[in-house]
Amino acid sequence: MAGVQRVFLVGPMGAGKTTIGRQLAQMLHLEFLDSDQAIEARAGADIPWIFDVEGEAGFRDREARIIDELTQRDGIVLATGGGAILRPENRAVLSERGSVVYLYASIKQQFSRTSKDRNRPLLQVPDPEGRLRELMAERDPLYREIADHIIETDGLSARTVAQQLSRALNG
Repeated sequence: MAGVQRVFLVGPMGAGKTTIGRQLAQMLHLEFLDSDQAIEARAGADIPWIFDVEGEAGFRDREARIIDELTQRDGIVLATGGGAILRPENRAVLSERGSVVYLYASIKQQFSRTSKDRNRPLLQVPDPEGRLRELMAERDPLYREIADHIIETDGLSARTVAQQLSRALNG
């Protein structure tokens, strides 16, 4: 294995963080972790339920604890939730503890990939595409702030993106 020990994937819903992360971890011979899956496993409940019961703030508290914990592990590719970068402490640990990759996806691509997914509480609104625009306007500068690499995912297979990323990380 090359010197890559910790790779953190950030980006909007539908950018492919989980799918690309699995491929990348396999290519780099690292363990794949997903912060949302870790939150659900620890809570014994899915994210929509956590949002319903604890609100977004309660979810973000859980997320911050999980990210702090997981970013200390070596030999990982970590896919974070789309809003993980909202908290300054999350941005700090991500940028300090590993290589941060911003997987960029256009609003059109995000909408196409998330439109039928009921497991995304922030998109359960009358105008999900408009909501994606709002989220992107708020979050894009934060993703860019901590990114060591920015990879556009529109129209590319997970394998192609993972290969590009593998080269970038090892190059």
